Amino acid sequence: MTPAGIESPTAGGGRGGAAGLGPVRRVAAGGMARRRVQTVVIGLVLLVSCLASVLALGLVVESQSPFDHAFAAQRGADVTAVINSSRASAAQLAATERLAGVTAAAGPFRETTVTAQVSGSGIGTLTIPPLTLAGRASPGGPVDHLVLQSGHWPTADGQIVLAAGQSGPDIGVPLHSKVTLLSVPGHPTLTVVGTANSVTGSASGWVLPAEVTRLSSASTTPSELMLYRFASASTATQLRTDAAAITGALPTGAVTGTQNYLSAKFSETGNAAPFVPFLIAFGVIGVVMSVLITANVVSGAVVAGYRRIGVLKSIGFSPAQVVAAYTSQIMVSAVVGCLAGVALGNVLAAPVLGHAADVYEVGALHVPFWLDVIVPVAMCCLVALAAVLPALRAGRLSAVQAIATGRAPRTGRGYAAHRLFGRLPLPRPTTIGLAAPFARPARTAMTMTAIALGAAAVTLAVGLTTSLNLVIDGLSHSHAEPVQVQVPGSFGPIQLHPGHGKVTKPPAGGPSAGSPPTSQLPTPAVAERTVEAALRSEPGTLRYVAEADRLVSIAGLSQPVSVTAFRGDSSWTGYDMIKGHWYAGVDQVDVGTHFLTETGTKVGDMVTLQDNGTQIRVKIVGQIFSTDNDGLMMVTGWQTLAKADPTLTAMTYDVALRPGVSATAYAEALGSKLGSSYFVSVNTRHSSVLDAMLALVGILTLLLAIVAGLGVLNTVVLNTRERVHDLGVFKVVGMTPRQTTAMAVCWVAGIGLIAGLVAVPIGIVLLHQVLPAMAAAADVGLPASFLNVYHGGELAILALAGAAIAVAGALLPASWAAAIRTGAALRAE
Repeated sequence: MTPAGIESPTAGGGRGGAAGLGPVRRVAAGGMARRRVQTVVIGLVLLVSCLASVLALGLVVESQSPFDHAFAAQRGADVTAVINSSRASAAQLAATERLAGVTAAAGPFRETTVTAQVSGSGIGTLTIPPLTLAGRASPGGPVDHLVLQSGHWPTADGQIVLAAGQSGPDIGVPLHSKVTLLSVPGHPTLTVVGTANSVTGSASGWVLPAEVTRLSSASTTPSELMLYRFASASTATQLRTDAAAITGALPTGAVTGTQNYLSAKFSETGNAAPFVPFLIAFGVIGVVMSVLITANVVSGAVVAGYRRIGVLKSIGFSPAQVVAAYTSQIMVSAVVGCLAGVALGNVLAAPVLGHAADVYEVGALHVPFWLDVIVPVAMCCLVALAAVLPALRAGRLSAVQAIATGRAPRTGRGYAAHRLFGRLPLPRPTTIGLAAPFARPARTAMTMTAIALGAAAVTLAVGLTTSLNLVIDGLSHSHAEPVQVQVPGSFGPIQLHPGHGKVTKPPAGGPSAGSPPTSQLPTPAVAERTVEAALRSEPGTLRYVAEADRLVSIAGLSQPVSVTAFRGDSSWTGYDMIKGHWYAGVDQVDVGTHFLTETGTKVGDMVTLQDNGTQIRVKIVGQIFSTDNDGLMMVTGWQTLAKADPTLTAMTYDVALRPGVSATAYAEALGSKLGSSYFVSVNTRHSSVLDAMLALVGILTLLLAIVAGLGVLNTVVLNTRERVHDLGVFKVVGMTPRQTTAMAVCWVAGIGLIAGLVAVPIGIVLLHQVLPAMAAAADVGLPASFLNVYHGGELAILALAGAAIAVAGALLPASWAAAIRTGAALRAE
């Protein structure tokens, strides 16, 4: 007779035919109904794994595509060479176009760097960052085809097209504004007639060739740009080789600097890149956990279903059908979990990819469809492999073996552990529970590994959260200088953000909206005396320092370098030191990591700045943690910049407060003293990118911890089902429900504690691998203090994470075990 719910596969068809699939499906459906807990566990594990994989791979693949699309469409320059035209003739430059590997070239374009002011309707008169102007007759060409975004190309002298980002709504310089060139004799004025985009950032503005020749006629070092595309230019090594070929083909000293497109690409894709290492780490943990828990679930189902397997064999199920029945039980929930993970991964990736799409106006970006297919297929294949291996064990059993094994479980395992633990001065239910895992060593090993991975994820997340908060503090300087004061004239539609060297718009409702006209503003000297008097009179002031922010030029870099000069002791301003020391004298500077990368320099080298037409030779004495101006930044003393501008005046005052003083209350009081001409702000520790990272870390850690707990729940459920008869015996001899619960919890508490102890060093090692990889992706160095974030008490608590996950996962099935009726348990087989 066939048991209820199982149909003979030979009824109505042959064993290997299509008719045999119906019974297999019914057996699989019955198994899923009986093992709802395991079904949910598999689904959630696969959801987390697919979510992290889609996020990581989607950001890696698609965050690069906007730049790549624009670079190909605009025929961007692989290498830009800055040429001293007094050392190379036109014929020599033309000969470089025929070098081996060169596929296209453009130039030479005469260039010059100028200091300028802009004036126009609604913006007043404001000083803007230095402009690198290039002379071009048209925006087209074989290399670096410029895309006009508004207006038109210059048609006569006195007209200028600004690079996107130098004008437009983001900064506030409208078309038809006037640009006055302060560093050119006679202070000529140019009219903004258009905006254009150069995908490789070849210049910050363009004028006609005759115009740039006139504007740079007083320059002692005539400079020109040559733009090249190469057949092999996909890696930094190839690009260095290409640049060396150009330099070697021209007379010594003719090439004053080179730049490749990777720097422009980095500035646009850098926001997404740091997400990838920690997403990969969590994704790998999720994948390994999914394989382990899947194998554990199927193995448990096989062990618990020996009698059922024997029945299936006896009514005609083939080994392949048995394997298919047990594998398909897993695959249904795996497919659902994968699809849900892919969908959620696409949702979480959308904001980051949306930002990348906006940069180049290439339309909407999404996780590629092929990735949405490959990830779940790969995950399902892994799960299928993990399920098939233990299912094959069921398929190989004969009907007699399966029924006999189901009725008479293997004896002898764990007896030595029971005798050993029985000697401990602990309650008997506790020792029985602690010894139980030794009866199923394979299941125990897989459960312990899953718990260890979950606890390692918790340890990594705690360290990563602490480190990222240190990163936010290091970037915002909010603890060191919680209040900042901007003096009149240093803010407006174009300004240098105090202490951070970025061009930003002022806050809504700030002084630009209601401050006095430029003609009514106090002179710089009066403004400085007013601010310093107010700071000295305010009782909450601990210390303050004056700051001036400038953008200067360095040969070979088309992008300006942000320089922050401090007047007075500035060692307290919150810059974290990576290497070297804080500047201690004139012509000493500390720089960001990306500056060292782009210039090929290191701590101890000398570099030459050009500011206001003056060259300043400085020594790099330290590497600091900063992403200001995409890492192209430096800090120095007041006297260094004063060489180029003796009238240098303070733009910002950074203020440290006495302990216990409220930054908000202090800012309000100081603002009342200074009046509406001065802008007093509270320095906040906000970073949208890092906040997004912290949110993702928290979500993924919580999910992985839940999955590890569900893996424990699965193990305790399997143990309960296997020991249901023993539980009845224990209840007969007097074991109370509370003792039963304690025993069931102890089945996994011991291995959870061991897993937690193992997980702590694993989590620390992961942090020391993941965080530097995140920093390297953003081309930012890390101070040692950002990695050494774990402390003794914290490590002791984290060591208990494995036990906490084990106990949390065991409580529910332990309560089920305690609620089993004695009579029902004794009748169970």
